[in-house]
Amino acid sequence: MESIENEKEYLASLLPRRSEFLEELRQKSAMTESYAPIVSRDTEQLIVTLLSLTKPKRVLEVGTAVGYSSILMADNLPDDSQIVTIERYKKHADIAVDNVFKVGYENKIKVIEGEAAEVLSWLDSGFDFVFLDAAKGQYIEFLPEIMRLLNSGGILLSDNILFHGMTGDDNNVIRRKITIVKRLRQYLEAITHDPQLTTTLLPVGDGVALSVKK
Repeated sequence: MESIENEKEYLASLLPRRSEFLEELRQKSAMTESYAPIVSRDTEQLIVTLLSLTKPKRVLEVGTAVGYSSILMADNLPDDSQIVTIERYKKHADIAVDNVFKVGYENKIKVIEGEAAEVLSWLDSGFDFVFLDAAKGQYIEFLPEIMRLLNSGGILLSDNILFHGMTGDDNNVIRRKITIVKRLRQYLEAITHDPQLTTTLLPVGDGVALSVKK
């Protein structure tokens, strides 16, 4: 067990740091109550790698929080790319909009405040990359619209699929999280058995599912 932890620490030490602004956001997320949790460092590196491989023109993010991941993606995409990101909580959406303006990405990142299920229903299709990092119990509800919006050959990256170790081990499930875990398991069953998707599950961060639409 100690060997595994040492390996994780070693790999984490190799991950690059981001811009000064993003590093400040990461610190605020850890220390400020009004800031939502942000993506883990190993997951963010996976995102950057996937963007480098696929060079998407249109990106959809479900779950903006304070805009960290959107800004990360914008930093690693051409100027003519577009990111649409959805956030249900006004407090977080307002912070995200402010952060987007601070880095000058207001023409590259569009923050939409609202319930994801509703917003997804009226968005136009044609996204090359979708990053799903919202309420875990609602992933299964979002899936039909995400499939409609995602281009053939596009990538769907779903974060936190292990849900703090609860998804794969009933002994770890907190009573008040039972419904969320059940719905997250339904989602994983759906994306791993959907004939339109090729999916691999990776123990990166809190677990990610990497799916490609055929």
